[in-house]
Amino acid sequence: MAGTLILARHHESEWNKLGKWTGVVDVPLTDYGREKSNDMGLLIKDIPIDCAFASSKVRAIETLSCMLNTCERFEIPTERSEALDERDYGDYTGKNKWDMEKLLGTDEFTKLRRGWDYPIPNGETLKTVYERAVPYFIETILPKVREGKNVLVVAHGNSLRSIIKYIEQVPDEKVGDIEMPFGAILIYDIDTDGHMKNKEIKVTESNVPA
Repeated sequence: MAGTLILARHHESEWNKLGKWTGVVDVPLTDYGREKSNDMGLLIKDIPIDCAFASSKVRAIETLSCMLNTCERFEIPTERSEALDERDYGDYTGKNKWDMEKLLGTDEFTKLRRGWDYPIPNGETLKTVYERAVPYFIETILPKVREGKNVLVVAHGNSLRSIIKYIEQVPDEKVGDIEMPFGAILIYDIDTDGHMKNKEIKVTESNVPA
């Protein structure tokens, strides 16, 4: 019998708090982010976790650590991978999102944030993120679920949106509708190909200006 896949986004980082595009910059959680990461752990305390994965970034690693500590699961094997890292925002890295929205206009800003293959100077598109995150999911994470293990994955908004696109078989033109909000836990039953059979959403109330 297949296990359960649990997806969680890291909580508020120092740059999230400032409204900055973080991307590949390694920025830690705020105190609020750590507090809410503990709350996220409470959402899955009743689910036995067998193994966990995180991106290489400290904000995801800290979130995972808080969640596992809250669940009192201290010996769970964990793996980190750059394949799960956030989208590289290139020349926009470190810029304030809301200032950029005023500069670019709402339509272009939305395409930049939500589009499938919308380019960023010296950065990645969501399609590029998909091309590294999804193969890692299929080759490394999915086999664990097939073995019957309950697997927790803590990563970033765009790397998780890419994996969700694959799991839920969302077409390219609908990718802008995929949401991975702060404080949300997505719990999936998936088939042997990694596609959704059932989905449950648990949420802890979060207030993040991002």
